[in-house]
Amino acid sequence: MDIAFPSNDYAGYIFDLDGTLIDSMPAHFRAWTAGLRGAGFKEDFTEDLFYSMGGVPTAKIVEMLNQRHGTTMDPLAVAHAKEEIYFTMLAEIRLIEPVVAFAREKHAKGFPVSIASGGMRHVVRKLLEVTGLSEMFPIIATPEDVAHGKPSPDLFLLAAARMGVPARECLVFEDAEPGRQAAIAAGMDYVMVPSRTLQTKRAGA
Repeated sequence: MDIAFPSNDYAGYIFDLDGTLIDSMPAHFRAWTAGLRGAGFKEDFTEDLFYSMGGVPTAKIVEMLNQRHGTTMDPLAVAHAKEEIYFTMLAEIRLIEPVVAFAREKHAKGFPVSIASGGMRHVVRKLLEVTGLSEMFPIIATPEDVAHGKPSPDLFLLAAARMGVPARECLVFEDAEPGRQAAIAAGMDYVMVPSRTLQTKRAGA
């Protein structure tokens, strides 16, 4: 995996979770497909559309689909149903080792690290527990904590505040376009973890 890790240190490090620290996006896509089908959604939900919405809060994705297709799905009900399906797939989840190793190195050196995820808080905590990352990431920001999720900067700004670090001195790790936009809006440098469609990038590069 080709990731442009920086040689210089930052005061704090903020990590997205799905597709950044853990290889979970294929399982999420299958869970979305099943959850939407269970809600009676008959439109095409493609992988391209799914990956373009990476990092967007789960319920917000349902709202966006309703607006796009004129459907009336209950965002919270569909989101919870999708996450319950996803929980049955946790055994498939693997760490993205280069990113996790980088986070462990910075954590061991005393730099604050945090999670800023578009997933529901109980899902994020469960994933951290299952993958053995809970102890390293006590600082978590999720859409339940802010008025606006990605691509707004709120999650990253909150994570920085909880770490006690100025936003401009943070480095964000992301895998999706909404997260990249959020990092830029927060005034933070970023590293893109290559996913199905994205290449590694750095702010200002």
